[in-house]
Amino acid sequence: MQLNRRDWLRAGLLSGLGLATAQTGYCEPWLDEAAAPAFVPPKTGALKARLSANENPYGPSPKALKVINEAAQEGYLYPFQYASQLRKMIAEQEGVSEEQILLAPGSGSLLIAAAMHYTYAKPGGSIISADPTYEQLMRAAVQHGAKWEKVPLTAGGYDHNLAEMEKRISDNTSLVYVNNPNNPTGVTIDPVALRAFVDRVSAKKPVFVDEAYIHYTSDPAKFSVIENIKKGQNVLVARTFSKIYGMAGLRLGYLVGQPDTLMAISKWGGGPGGLTMTTIRAGLACYKDEEFIKYSLSKGLEAREYLYETLKNNGYTYLPSGTNFVLFPIRMKGDDFIGKMMEQGVSVRQWKFDGQYWCRVSLGTMPQMQAFADALKVVS
Repeated sequence: MQLNRRDWLRAGLLSGLGLATAQTGYCEPWLDEAAAPAFVPPKTGALKARLSANENPYGPSPKALKVINEAAQEGYLYPFQYASQLRKMIAEQEGVSEEQILLAPGSGSLLIAAAMHYTYAKPGGSIISADPTYEQLMRAAVQHGAKWEKVPLTAGGYDHNLAEMEKRISDNTSLVYVNNPNNPTGVTIDPVALRAFVDRVSAKKPVFVDEAYIHYTSDPAKFSVIENIKKGQNVLVARTFSKIYGMAGLRLGYLVGQPDTLMAISKWGGGPGGLTMTTIRAGLACYKDEEFIKYSLSKGLEAREYLYETLKNNGYTYLPSGTNFVLFPIRMKGDDFIGKMMEQGVSVRQWKFDGQYWCRVSLGTMPQMQAFADALKVVS
């Protein structure tokens, strides 16, 4: 598909501003009409806990907040030099070249850019993913004519069925998408099995691994597949500053991959042009802020253990999570459950799969988790 310069700039601008709807016809989750009730305040009373968007209530870090104020005074400057510094910092941390890092205003815009690239590179092709999983890339691709092959999660453990996903690969496959840890289940794939899968599959088809929640695992380096990229394989890894760094509202993410692949994807979105001075400077300030990362992670783990106990005390089971949210099966229709929870001032999300309704609860502050516990007693 050929784009003239004006259309290309328009597409890049829309991507940079996060206006994915205008570019692709796909709405972000917080703009999705079906998800809207989870983000609307209750009709009566106050919203006590917004536990529906997997946000980190402890960020941005103090260092990031300090530099944001300083950076705002340089808001009249284009932030290209700082973007270059951030790319270099990330590349050194991950052990790759700067050309293997593509920045963007949130990893979501990169998922959409990848969807566009692989859809138009192979018209009528299909994208393989687990089901359920994070849908943004696939939904954007379907809007532009791609097919979506959904592979159900494994029975009982609700993990990616890697063997079945590999079986589904054909000449018509344009991309294989993996979300690890997975959203909405929170389940983390065995790292040995995943790397072996990527070794085999990337020799045949490109593999996109979304690692938005990788920092919440017990060992991010162990569970990541960036090592596969270092070996020259046809692999992309998406990362975000929205979770452990608490910068969801500032919008910053990046792709790691082979330089030629990133160059092709960047024609559809990404790059420093869509990033603000304040966001890039905040990213530079917090990327290696180990003290805040440890603090943020410890508070998340504290909330997760509290949530586990709350669910058990109320007679619920749950899926062990490697993320900042927990998924558990509920005893009524999903819409009824989230509606009743919202009446108590707590927003959560719901899913239905494997013949069961499920609730996903994000990890908040301890007062927010207490609000969830109080609401659950009433709703149950």
